[in-house]
Amino acid sequence: MKRFIEKFPHGTNAVYKFGEYVIKLYTDNDMETEVYGMKRAAALSVPIPKLIASGVDRFPYMITEFLNATAMGDIEHKFSYEDKVTFGQKLRIITDKLNTPCDDFNPVDVIKNAKASVGWRDFPESFQKERLEYLDKLVVENKVYCHGDLNPDNIFVSENWDLYLIDFADATYAPAGYEQALVASQVFCFEKPYMLGYFGDYNAGDIADLCAAWLPVHDTGYNTLRANIGNEITSFKVMRERLYEYIYREYQQ
Repeated sequence: MKRFIEKFPHGTNAVYKFGEYVIKLYTDNDMETEVYGMKRAAALSVPIPKLIASGVDRFPYMITEFLNATAMGDIEHKFSYEDKVTFGQKLRIITDKLNTPCDDFNPVDVIKNAKASVGWRDFPESFQKERLEYLDKLVVENKVYCHGDLNPDNIFVSENWDLYLIDFADATYAPAGYEQALVASQVFCFEKPYMLGYFGDYNAGDIADLCAAWLPVHDTGYNTLRANIGNEITSFKVMRERLYEYIYREYQQ
């Protein structure tokens, strides 16, 4: 039987499917971060594709098994209200396992990366200035392992409703709020059933505070803010108010 190499459309690194395997090629140091994250996840019983091999041959590479599962983004249109609650509950179990102290496994500085991010330049100058002042004063404490890029393309759902995580290349050492802000805004888009499953009977103000505190720290947090509340944000006060309005409106659904 012939086997063909198929390129996956998502991700910044080159990813290919070959038969029952997925081959990922890197052009930077992401492989070491990803392999560390996968080995750690496996040790914590977090469902991931099985790591087959990794190394360097012209390019750094990693080979994993191909998951018999579907990305959340491709299947969530079929989810019922109860499915979304269950999804949130299952993801919370996974992130509670991951978001725990570990070795400082790479030299990534989330504050430095956030300051260097050019995507924030689309926001009003007053907001940009306040954001940089906020980052200068922010003290990053109580660090834990964070996947760093949880989104609907990186969470897979099997027919048995097991959740799997992929793409640990952006993992970093940061407070848990750094991860949870992305879960609420980027994975769930603040939809109530997901949020109830993950956060319990949450308060819109608390979630607005969480996201206002940590989305500006993400080097790609501008995408999430733009998608949910737009980029005509003149200050942190306006950002928090709009986040609250959006989250509260979803809570009332």
